[in-house]
Amino acid sequence: MDSISFLIDGFALAIQPANLIYAAIGVMIGTAVGVLPGIGPALTVALLLPVTFKLDPGGSIIMFAGIYYGGMYGGSTTAILLNTPGESASVVTALEGNKMARSGRGGPALATAAIGSFVAALIATLGLAFLAPLLVKIAVKFGPWDYFGLMLIAFVTVSATFGSSPMRGLTSLAFGLWLGLMGIDQLTGQARLTFGVPELLDGVEVTTLAVGLFAIGEAFFVASRHLHKPEKPIPVKGSIWMTREDWKRSWKPWLRGTFIGFPIGALPAGGAEIPTFLSYNIERQLSRKPEEFGQGAIEGVAGPEAANNASAAGTLVPLLTLGLPTSATAAVMLAGFQQYNIQPGPLLFTQHADLVWGLVASLFIANVMLLVLNLPLVGMWVRLLAIPLPWLYAGILVFASMGTIAANPSVVELLLLTGFGIVGFLMRRYDYPIAPAVVGLILGPLADNALRRSLQMSLGDPMILLQHPSSAIMIAIATIALIAPFIFRGLSRFRQDED
Repeated sequence: MDSISFLIDGFALAIQPANLIYAAIGVMIGTAVGVLPGIGPALTVALLLPVTFKLDPGGSIIMFAGIYYGGMYGGSTTAILLNTPGESASVVTALEGNKMARSGRGGPALATAAIGSFVAALIATLGLAFLAPLLVKIAVKFGPWDYFGLMLIAFVTVSATFGSSPMRGLTSLAFGLWLGLMGIDQLTGQARLTFGVPELLDGVEVTTLAVGLFAIGEAFFVASRHLHKPEKPIPVKGSIWMTREDWKRSWKPWLRGTFIGFPIGALPAGGAEIPTFLSYNIERQLSRKPEEFGQGAIEGVAGPEAANNASAAGTLVPLLTLGLPTSATAAVMLAGFQQYNIQPGPLLFTQHADLVWGLVASLFIANVMLLVLNLPLVGMWVRLLAIPLPWLYAGILVFASMGTIAANPSVVELLLLTGFGIVGFLMRRYDYPIAPAVVGLILGPLADNALRRSLQMSLGDPMILLQHPSSAIMIAIATIALIAPFIFRGLSRFRQDED
């Protein structure tokens, strides 16, 4: 019952005119960037971080969540009409959705994607509202050793999940951890890794790193490729509504996709890609017309899109309750909390209960807005593809630079932004993931503080980390997750040599 009463209080905050406007702006921007291939919600939230730092924290976080949800919705539009997923999680949607569009059923494909996304996000947000408080009751009992074990799991999983290899993920993480140690030591008051630069005494701003790596780096990367051909989406002919048969074939995949996407999205190494592929395979196996798969089966759109959006709500569970980001967008949203000196975790639900429950309530409202925006205005969203990429990314460069300087008027900050942009370009060029670097900067100081507090309480004995069952289990999980990819790769090479 506590969750219901808190949720009611959250709606009282979410329906305030200013927050409704923030939610509407968020879902519109999110849908737009979801439609545009290569932009994505992570880049957009990073770009808006320096612009929103003077806003009310609740309104800013509500806008970011709207961008996240909107990006999930918008990615399906180009996947269906263009066979070019705006988001990686929409790759599966393109398999059947584009075939439906080519056969003149683009309208029903867009409808089942939008309605399935709405149903899944609605159910998954309810799951978030009731599951998060249960996790908080467990996490609030954690000691510093438990937090250190939790940080290790976050470091290992984010390194293994993002990028083409664990080593590249760990390299990116190490870069972020190094940046996180810059500045004044919280325990001793001594300067660390500042190289005599006074502006670095306060450490590296998360906003500067996120904008530099995601926005500036992506703009440099696109400019270096200089490849862009005008896209010609398939026109939507006839009614955009679904027939009775379409409804009959879609509602079960919607529910199955929801219950696949939400729990997997909540896992530290879950993400949105795994549940969408899993949902597609399940629907193909359960279908009474498996021969339609590959030719435009509506179940192949309904299930994956539901799983995609349910996983977005699932991602918010570990982010809000434990402070663990399980996606690139979640990592940048974590930076959004930190720019207001708010640390997601178990204490968030007690120290900032109004913000958390206002955010959860606004997700319900954002879903209704997205359903209204996506179907009637699909033609408007598709027209965004006509924007020339040079104009788009030139605007991103100017917007990112002006926003960062407005938040931190300093020549050193501008140099850092440019430097991080070059690093971001090199990371994109050589396929190093960006999210682990941001996670390292944010969580590195927290892990450092938790480890040193544990050692202080044990008079310098590191065995305290293994004497508590909960922290020992977490460290064991992190160790297994770290070495498992290398073991599997070694076994694979051994088998290939035998063959």
